[in-house]
Amino acid sequence: MNETVPGGENRRVAQAAGVVGAATMLSRVFGFIRDMVVAGLFGAGFKTDAFFVAFRIPNLLRRLLAEGSLTVAFVPVFTDYLKKESRADALEFANVCFTLLSIVLVVVSCLGIVFAPLIVTIMAPGFVHAPAQFDLAVFLTRFMFPYIFFISLVALCMGILNALRHFAAPALSPVVLNIAMILAALLLRDFFAEPIVALAVGVMIGGVLQLAMQWPFLVRMGARLRLNFHFRHPGLKQMGILLLPTLIGSAVYQLNIFIGTILASLLPKGSVSYLYYADRIVELPLGVFAIAVGTASLPSLSALVSRGELGEMKRTLSFSLRLILFITLPATVALIALRVPILSVLFQRGAFTAQSTLLTAQALLCYTVGLWAFSVIRVIDAAFFALQDRKSPLKAAVVALLVNVACSIVLMGPLRHGGIALATSIASAVNVIMLAVILRRKLGRILGADFYRSIAKMAAASLVMWASLRLVEAILPWRTDGPFDERLLFLTVSVAVGAAVFFVTAFLVRSPEMVTFVGAVNRRLRRRPHPPQ
Repeated sequence: MNETVPGGENRRVAQAAGVVGAATMLSRVFGFIRDMVVAGLFGAGFKTDAFFVAFRIPNLLRRLLAEGSLTVAFVPVFTDYLKKESRADALEFANVCFTLLSIVLVVVSCLGIVFAPLIVTIMAPGFVHAPAQFDLAVFLTRFMFPYIFFISLVALCMGILNALRHFAAPALSPVVLNIAMILAALLLRDFFAEPIVALAVGVMIGGVLQLAMQWPFLVRMGARLRLNFHFRHPGLKQMGILLLPTLIGSAVYQLNIFIGTILASLLPKGSVSYLYYADRIVELPLGVFAIAVGTASLPSLSALVSRGELGEMKRTLSFSLRLILFITLPATVALIALRVPILSVLFQRGAFTAQSTLLTAQALLCYTVGLWAFSVIRVIDAAFFALQDRKSPLKAAVVALLVNVACSIVLMGPLRHGGIALATSIASAVNVIMLAVILRRKLGRILGADFYRSIAKMAAASLVMWASLRLVEAILPWRTDGPFDERLLFLTVSVAVGAAVFFVTAFLVRSPEMVTFVGAVNRRLRRRPHPPQ
């Protein structure tokens, strides 16, 4: 099958990625509104540092226990039951997982509340020397720790729905969290002696609402989750074989992120916040496209492996990687060229000054050079999950962790928080390269000449786009301290021109992804009924 033409699993991946990407884009829009509200009301200082550290701790455990380990170990096994047994057997397995996860999460939440001071000390040792900041971080950690219970169950629901080929509700659930945090920051901050506590209230409300949002869709698809204490279910054993190495591998990946938080807490105040805001910008293309394709490809790759169709699995993997890079390459160029205008327009107001913009831009530059690696790893990981092999990624993750620690320590001296971001990018690149080599040894050649010709065309279109952005800057000079209307005009024109130039150039050089996209739009327009004359 020609992989440039969507069909079979490729079509399913593309369609599902479109649904997840659109929903994630909406979530990111509200996420940026949330961050603009937070930046405007609270700025980048010791209180926001305390909140971001406290919020990252349960978020870390959510990714570790749910999205990072249990969910990715769950989906291939659940898919096996769907394909080889029956839907009833698969749903029974889901109920057992739901029961076990609920028990684990209650225990973890209680332990987190009790040991919050120790956790903050480990995660942000620099806070120990600032008692007010330390106490605030401990209080916020205790308040938000139960968030892990709700959001981890959301992640399990996401795994069930995605395996059943429903992607919209899980992808839209973060919108609820962002809206809850926005409203809490705007409406509740005056009710607390420390206004930033309102954000923690919004997090908890958002967690409850996200879980409640999944339930109607589960019921509609016949997946009524119930308590089932059959912990000797054979599916649990099968999943357990994947779970331990997956858990360790996820722990290593998340440690890479938290090493940055720990080291940033030792740098001048605001460093944690600069890294957070820069990461939020990188998360836009990463979440809208890379995570969308990774999420959409996991059920398809798992189904192909379950049917023994490894040749088709490799074609779907190649197709998924090209989908990601078609957006990631131009996004990398655009973020590097427009990093200061983007941060300035989004966050520079109130307590977030022009100096905060420039310092955050340093971190954004260093994160952006690794965007390709952050993106590609999502699909490569999905391939390993589908193959039910976590030992190989675990080895690569351990090496990446060591690289991250070493590079962070070396680079944080001369580059401060920018060095921490650059170390994360370097470590992710090492991880991708190692996994690509291992995957080639397992499956043979995956990427053919068509793949590399496609990448070359994407790169050419991205370079033309970069030249167009430089031309815009020559015509409309940028001023970081200029009026907001002037800054917004510059960014709007730059984004419009850059996007238009990239897509037109990609079409002119016959980029397969662009040609496929145009063809899909034309087919849809031809199928649309014409209004009566």
